[in-house]
Amino acid sequence: MKQIALGQTGLNVSELCLGTMTWGTQNTEAEGQTQIAMALEHGINFLDTAEMYPVNPVSAETMGHTEAIIGNYFAKGGRDRVVIATKITGEGSAATGGAPITPARMRQAVEDSLKRLRTDHIDLYQMHWPNRGSYHFRKIWGYAPPRDKAKIEAEMLAVLQECQRLQDEGKVRHFGLSNDTVWGAAAWLRLADQHGLPRMMTVQNEYSLLCRHFDSDWAEFAALEDMPLLGYSPLATGLLTGKYAGDVVPAGSRRERSPELGGRITPFVFEAVSAYLGVAKEHGLDPAQMALAFYRTRPYPCLPIIGATNLKQLKTCLESVNVTLSEEVLEDIALVRRQYPAPY
Repeated sequence: MKQIALGQTGLNVSELCLGTMTWGTQNTEAEGQTQIAMALEHGINFLDTAEMYPVNPVSAETMGHTEAIIGNYFAKGGRDRVVIATKITGEGSAATGGAPITPARMRQAVEDSLKRLRTDHIDLYQMHWPNRGSYHFRKIWGYAPPRDKAKIEAEMLAVLQECQRLQDEGKVRHFGLSNDTVWGAAAWLRLADQHGLPRMMTVQNEYSLLCRHFDSDWAEFAALEDMPLLGYSPLATGLLTGKYAGDVVPAGSRRERSPELGGRITPFVFEAVSAYLGVAKEHGLDPAQMALAFYRTRPYPCLPIIGATNLKQLKTCLESVNVTLSEEVLEDIALVRRQYPAPY
């Protein structure tokens, strides 16, 4: 599997990142660790997790279990073979009592993640949700931007100063964003430059054929500032595989636990899914592999975070690196996007 530079971190990572958020609910510890082994065999060296994982559902009782599964695997050896990214939850999560990201909260969260991951450092530490809120996860339909710029920037600066301390102590190598906006990313970079503090290196936002918010202002920012997108839900939580086509709910699927798939089930979504499945069929492509290969056509630095609940699904995703989309495929994808620009 191809290795690519992760922005300005100096790290080289696989062109696919292994997501882990189902380990501990939909997947057992043994299943999660088997997925790690298969991913490593295929050349993946990049894992993404979070203190709030597993999901489906998120709960205080299971919080941290996914990090522990990863830590138990690498306690046997091989930690130096991988880049591990994790996240501090941020404001609004019931799992953490709605606590915002503060220097004290970050320090405790880092210490807790280090213990669960059974490591002495975190390679990439991400802010899961900005304190000021964001438009992600369907919040864009009623998004109201914050107005207290001075307060927001004071909070950011305090967090960046703690980032510097954690970096100086060798506990975190690099920092990144998640579910953030272009203004937010620009503010983080500006404050870091002004005060000589650590730069936010990456952003983890949703991106798929069905969710193309990143392809405008964010695309420009990512390209010019060399801030790679780590795209989550690249298969739109399974919609783009076709397994929910016809509005069905397969046994054991994510939709069995989350019927609306986080607001992705809308009156238009299955029409859009059908159109993309049609493109894949016409060109003899697996629809999941087409959706993942689409990332490699983007004119800005990005890579998808893949996730699976069984090894067959994971193998399909891993083999997407062997798929190259033709100009004809890309033209057909563009036509579908014009017909269904925002299906959810």
